[in-house]
Amino acid sequence: MTLHLETATPAGSGGSGPPAERTRRGGAWTARFDLLATPYLFVSPYFLLFAVFGVFPLGYTLWVSLHDWELAGDRTFVGVDNYLSLITDDAFWNAVVNTLGMFVMSTVPQLVLSLVLANALNKRIRGRLLLRMGVLLPLVTSVVAVAVVFTQLYGRDYGMVNWFLGLFGVDAINWQNEKWSSWIAISTMIDWRWTGYNAIILLAAMQTVPKDLYEAAAIDGASARRQFWRITIPLLRPTIVFTVFVSTIGGLTLFTEPVMFDGNPTMSGGATGQYQTVAMFVVKEAFRDFDLGYAAAAAWLLFALILLGTLVNHSLTRRIGGTE
Repeated sequence: MTLHLETATPAGSGGSGPPAERTRRGGAWTARFDLLATPYLFVSPYFLLFAVFGVFPLGYTLWVSLHDWELAGDRTFVGVDNYLSLITDDAFWNAVVNTLGMFVMSTVPQLVLSLVLANALNKRIRGRLLLRMGVLLPLVTSVVAVAVVFTQLYGRDYGMVNWFLGLFGVDAINWQNEKWSSWIAISTMIDWRWTGYNAIILLAAMQTVPKDLYEAAAIDGASARRQFWRITIPLLRPTIVFTVFVSTIGGLTLFTEPVMFDGNPTMSGGATGQYQTVAMFVVKEAFRDFDLGYAAAAAWLLFALILLGTLVNHSLTRRIGGTE
């Protein structure tokens, strides 16, 4: 009698190898998928939202800027005619000059004061926590309320600023009438609101600087001022670059403060446009003159202005504490 011995194949194996080997292959594939794909799944909601609310509006605005696009009228493709018209438009260049002027007058003092304030708050002083919280109070205040209060402060007849200047024999100034006076008034609004915000960011960066560096410098005889310029400033360079970038974007898109200072919904920026910004010019062209194509082209030129300003500031700030 002959015995036939057969090797049984485990159920569900499909003849593809031992179960332990298949489990290892499956686990390796799952781990590889988790390593490569899972991070993209986690960040995908942001990029999807950015595509819907960021990329699409940008592309659509560019398309609109190439048309003679009225709010409730015909839409005719005109190519780059809107851009060519803007380049020769005195009103647009007046808005550009106003924007750049207020940007310089507000941003430079703001960043200097932020650095000084952050350095002071980094010292061991009484009530340091309350002072650090206090510098953020202007940020949580409504920007409309801030603009209304400052508009009253700079009033011609009963404003506190003119009253104070009158103590020194200075005649009352109509702050809304001239470029220089309106720029100063609006710039102080911006500085009051955003100096504390930038100071807290710089303060957080200062607290990451190793204390050993200051102790070694003190042993070598370096004064506090020399330590600040030779240790603090160079190590704060990335943070300073960040604050400069954010301030550049905010300064060149200035809108709420001059609108509230004007108190006129026409977005004219004064009787002669003496403090009309590019953002106000865009809104005026779109929703007062109903020329969406022209407004979209102005918005894209504002984007180019922001990009240029950011690149210029980057080339300047990258040299802080180094020679790149």
